[in-house]
Amino acid sequence: MANSEYSDSSFWQKVKDFAKQAGREVIEKALWLYYAAQRPETPTWAKTIIFGALGYFITPLDAIPDLTPLLGFTDDLGALAAALTMVAVYIDDDTRTKAAGKLDDWFGNDESKD
Repeated sequence: MANSEYSDSSFWQKVKDFAKQAGREVIEKALWLYYAAQRPETPTWAKTIIFGALGYFITPLDAIPDLTPLLGFTDDLGALAAALTMVAVYIDDDTRTKAAGKLDDWFGNDESKD
């Protein structure tokens, strides 16, 4: 099961190794889930869903290999999006702010491109 594959160190290593290749959208969703799971208010059932999706994200064996050009992170985004739909109520402003700060560190500030 993907949940058994999750660990903080594996998550951060995957993000570090593939952030640019995965793209801002995939990493943003992963960070929203990661930070939502860190909240004490997030119930266990929601954390289980989150860690399952993040476990799938960091697992090297995917339905579509991450090294496949253009399509490699499509399945990861799908898994993250499905988890987000189920736990959206736990993605609060603080969670989004933390993710945005990390994204700006890695990708630069997107607001200047508007």
